[in-house]
Amino acid sequence: MSSGSRSRAVSPPQDMRREHGGSRAEIEEGMARKSEEFAAAGNRVYLPITD
Repeated sequence: MSSGSRSRAVSPPQDMRREHGGSRAEIEEGMARKSEEFAAAGNRVYLPITD
């Protein structure tokens, strides 16, 4: 197989930026907002339990 025929995988963060756009400042603002929400919830993550 030649290197020209390989498809390049796109990482999820690149997909998110491509789909939703946003500048670096907007991304950092969103991350800070989520961090504040996380701290307000007691820094706990609740995961659903499946059967």
